[in-house]
Amino acid sequence: MSLDKDRTDAFSPRSMVSLLTLVLAIGTLIWVNFNVNIPEPVVLREMIQSYGWAGWLVFIGITALIAITPIPVTIPALVAGSLYGVIAGSLFSYTGVLIGSWLAYWLARLTGRDLTFKLLGRHGPTVKKYLGNAGFISMCTARLMPGLPYWPVNYGAGALGVNQSAFLAATVIASIPGQISLVSIGAFAVNQSLFNGTVLVTAWILVLISTWISYQYWRNTRNKRDE
Repeated sequence: MSLDKDRTDAFSPRSMVSLLTLVLAIGTLIWVNFNVNIPEPVVLREMIQSYGWAGWLVFIGITALIAITPIPVTIPALVAGSLYGVIAGSLFSYTGVLIGSWLAYWLARLTGRDLTFKLLGRHGPTVKKYLGNAGFISMCTARLMPGLPYWPVNYGAGALGVNQSAFLAATVIASIPGQISLVSIGAFAVNQSLFNGTVLVTAWILVLISTWISYQYWRNTRNKRDE
């Protein structure tokens, strides 16, 4: 009876959708990693400018797609700063990251925990450490943690069943310092104004402080829970 039930579950619509989603996700990521080379900032800048008034829409779309893959979002953020300045560039880069993060979250929800963590590879243990039973603070810590890319956090949150409200709230808030800090580098590179320099220094200080605070709070909360 148990064997028949397992066989039935394996061919259920949800299982088939999960399998198909995984195949598409792995295929896409493999294809992107081996066939798509993100252009140098100057080339990407020229490509976006060639679309005229619609360039900002193209930029947001490119950033959203990159946020779904293991490709770092650093280059688009730098380009945003050099093209649109700190304010508009941060808004466009931030919007693309939010869209891509949300899509990756739901892609992992459809794929399932076990299959998604096979895809995450070496990032899996770190993601589980920060996102196991995660709430808003844990999500913020993972999002702010230096060296932990966006994509494993997005997929890990979806695979581990992190509440969508907590995921979105943490992503909306915790992505702001990182995006501004990256965009401000691109803006300062093309325009060494006092404003751009001030935003650059302030943003990076905010990244360090917010990371330290969220990590300390997360560690203290975890220690109390383990007592």
